[in-house]
Amino acid sequence: MALHHAASGELINIAPLGAKLGDAKTAALFKSAHLEVIQMVLPAGKLVRPHQVPGEITLQCLEGRLELDIPGAMRSLSAGQLVCLAGGVPHAMTAMEDTALLMTILLQPAT
Repeated sequence: MALHHAASGELINIAPLGAKLGDAKTAALFKSAHLEVIQMVLPAGKLVRPHQVPGEITLQCLEGRLELDIPGAMRSLSAGQLVCLAGGVPHAMTAMEDTALLMTILLQPAT
């Protein structure tokens, strides 16, 4: 079964999940040839191991709190905060509590 991705002009609900956060799953919301938007759900204590992607990314914390480990810095990201990372920057994340993020990924970096 194919995942549903929003079409151009389709509304996407990214409101806080509240009490449903603990049962929610990560979902790809939109994907095109150049951009992907994902609602990432991380349960408290979840570690996303160090990795990198070629294109720029943004991480917007919708609810919860996580620690973002990037070269030379550790950032605490809470609801309402956004961070941008250049393409190729290694990063890891640890959810300090149940957390929902809106992640955007530029799939085809500028040449």
